[in-house]
Amino acid sequence: MNKTIYTLVTNCTKSDGVRNYFDVGIVTYGGGGTRAGLAGGKAISSIVDLASNPTRVEDRTRHEDDGAGGVFERRVKFPVWFDPTASGGTPMCAGLTTAAEAIGEWCDAHPNSYPPTIIHVTDGESTDGDPSNVGNVLRQLSTSDGECLLFNIHVSGDSSEPTTFPSSEGGLPNAYARTLYLMSSLMPDHIRRLAGEKGYAVGDGSRGFMFNADPRHIADFFDIGTRPRLTADR
Repeated sequence: MNKTIYTLVTNCTKSDGVRNYFDVGIVTYGGGGTRAGLAGGKAISSIVDLASNPTRVEDRTRHEDDGAGGVFERRVKFPVWFDPTASGGTPMCAGLTTAAEAIGEWCDAHPNSYPPTIIHVTDGESTDGDPSNVGNVLRQLSTSDGECLLFNIHVSGDSSEPTTFPSSEGGLPNAYARTLYLMSSLMPDHIRRLAGEKGYAVGDGSRGFMFNADPRHIADFFDIGTRPRLTADR
């Protein structure tokens, strides 16, 4: 998540500073309830506000090519906005409802913008009911440019083989995975093209869903899912 925000900030940085090309929101849910917001406590913040308000900046080491067949270590500054925690149950319906409320307000305030993309990361086992209805509500929220996209990453303790961007629920191992798959939006043309360029097998019926993906695939998912159409009014 932090790498995705950092990449968005970098992509929006020009010679005159960070330009307001994106708004970003985050909702967390678990044993401590549901919470929305990053910079300044707002549910959805501009990329400019996020760039100016990380929680902290860490010193990290990055390995880079030295141009002679070896690598060297470079110390870099890395901003952190979000620290993940895991505790208690999975009140998925409550979390998605909080997201729907914030996104509905955003769509009303930005009627001519590219519609929001929701990337939902979960263990899949909702503890407060069937999330399908609120998932349908999220997908129906819209701007004049189209409906919102809801993509799901199911991180499960199940030992079944990983699945990326499936076009059928047939190979999924349990009811939780099938529910999230059916909640997920079909991948639009530009998203399928980006996924194909990264080596994923995708077709017309592929949905924005991954099951038990490894960290590299999850990073790819965030990268693919946060790319708007180049022709969109962002």
